[in-house]
Amino acid sequence: METLAKPQDAAIQAPVIEMSGSQAVLEALIAEKVDTIFGYPGGAIMPIYDALYDYHDRLKHILVRHEQGAIHAAQGYARVSGRTGVVFATSGPGATNLVTGLADAMIDSTPVVCITGQVFAHLLGTDAFQETDVINITTPVTKWNYQVTEAHEIPHVLAKAFYIANSGRPGPVLVDITKNAQLQLFSAAPYQQCTHIRSYRPKPIIRKEYLEEAAALINNAKKPFVIFGQGVILGQAEKEFIRFIEKGGLPAAWTIMGMSAIPTEHPLAMGMLGMHGNYGPNVLTNECDVLIAVGMRFDDRVTGRLDKYAKQAKVIHLDIDPAEIDKNVKADVPVWGDCKETLPLLTQLLEQKVYPQWIQLFRDYEQKEKEKVMQDELYPESPVLTMGEVIRTLNELTNGEAVIVTDVGQHQMVACRYATFKQSKSNITSGGLGTMGFALPAAIGAHFGAPERTVVAVIGDGGFQMTLQELGTIMQFQPDVKLLILNNNFLGMVRQWQQLFHEKRYSFVDIQSPDFVQVAKGFGIPGRSVSKREELKQAVSELISSKGCRLLEVMVGKENNVFPMVPQGRGVAEIVLCKEDI
Repeated sequence: METLAKPQDAAIQAPVIEMSGSQAVLEALIAEKVDTIFGYPGGAIMPIYDALYDYHDRLKHILVRHEQGAIHAAQGYARVSGRTGVVFATSGPGATNLVTGLADAMIDSTPVVCITGQVFAHLLGTDAFQETDVINITTPVTKWNYQVTEAHEIPHVLAKAFYIANSGRPGPVLVDITKNAQLQLFSAAPYQQCTHIRSYRPKPIIRKEYLEEAAALINNAKKPFVIFGQGVILGQAEKEFIRFIEKGGLPAAWTIMGMSAIPTEHPLAMGMLGMHGNYGPNVLTNECDVLIAVGMRFDDRVTGRLDKYAKQAKVIHLDIDPAEIDKNVKADVPVWGDCKETLPLLTQLLEQKVYPQWIQLFRDYEQKEKEKVMQDELYPESPVLTMGEVIRTLNELTNGEAVIVTDVGQHQMVACRYATFKQSKSNITSGGLGTMGFALPAAIGAHFGAPERTVVAVIGDGGFQMTLQELGTIMQFQPDVKLLILNNNFLGMVRQWQQLFHEKRYSFVDIQSPDFVQVAKGFGIPGRSVSKREELKQAVSELISSKGCRLLEVMVGKENNVFPMVPQGRGVAEIVLCKEDI
């Protein structure tokens, strides 16, 4: 009697090919549909780079100038494309230089697979040249890591790595491969992608009773309010989310990481939450009767003091990661699951509603914010340029279609407050870790992730100097990225706090910068610096319309502050509109 072959039998019967561990790495990347690698070679990963020599027609490798640049570029690539970023680095300092980016990717849920070389297996633990215990070093900042010491492990370990990195709540994974494993020959069966790991459940079971409880709360609400984060973008649930808020008539505000999930001009979009978010969303968080959180983690920059946060509201929390439920804010109704699946189920249970008076309250606060903050920031009367008017000019010339990559600091807050977006995956920033130096390499990665889109990096003078060596990467590989430096000759965000809370004791925040235009010129990148209002629009237009990379430095007010602001130690409803209110 003939028996059907089991799947594993088919794999065994498939032709096997003898290859090296290094070849197996590259074959795995091709099977996972990787097209771009960001990396830097070195001794312990040299066999993989030697094999890469024969794969240059199938795998693009971008040679960065520092391993931190590699992982930030991979993050930018992943965030704008929705695919997994890939990084190569050598052992020792090569691997440790990835740690900041791993921590950044971990807290911002960015799928990245880092492959590091390691010394020969027989040298592990001997303090060999460029040996570090990369597994223990990176365990706290990776979703999963693993050290390969035999070549035959490579295919299934990398399959597992890609599955873990991009399933459930995404995150960074690191695979450390000893040099002997890279060199060994072994008989390799055809590569099989991983689709299941025992004991790992990337999506929790959706519970119908919680959806029903959530719908009942929303349907009976008088003042419902939705706050959403990057989970909507990571879950590719933008359309489902819009249908949800439109059917329920629900006003919605975004976290810094959720920005661009819906168009910023959507009639139910109420703006940004958080320390430098919009006035209405912050104040009215403490007036709503039902607070619906979707794909966000109640970060402290969003909540302010937890003992003063939304105590009057019933809280519904939708999240794919059960660990986030009740971690910071107690949920009355937890809705576990992928929001692409849970949102349609919840929407079906909603009644069609509108809340004109409630939404008008948001608009009233918005008008007050415009009068006390936005007018002076976007349309200043003083001769000194503001960051806000630069972003307003950028909006006018890009029509909300650009990818804007921001570094960390005042310029980041201003860009996220005033940038307009029509398309998802357009706001790329370092949210949870707040990594200065992120924007330049991330913008390079964003270009390779979405080469058809305009990519603008908005960077402060401090952050730019942290990774400006990546101008060399631009010089060599010619990504079409636009570099917009907002220069106030200060470490502006720290200076603002020192002014407001430390009696203007400016301690080591007055930073001197090189001539950025001349620095860029040294890398073959044309640039310009402006300080006058009458020059601004033409200079930004020149930046956006030019072919290839270009740099524009805009000299802005030295002591301008970002408002509104929730001072440290206060609740979100205690947000202030000017320094006199502190």
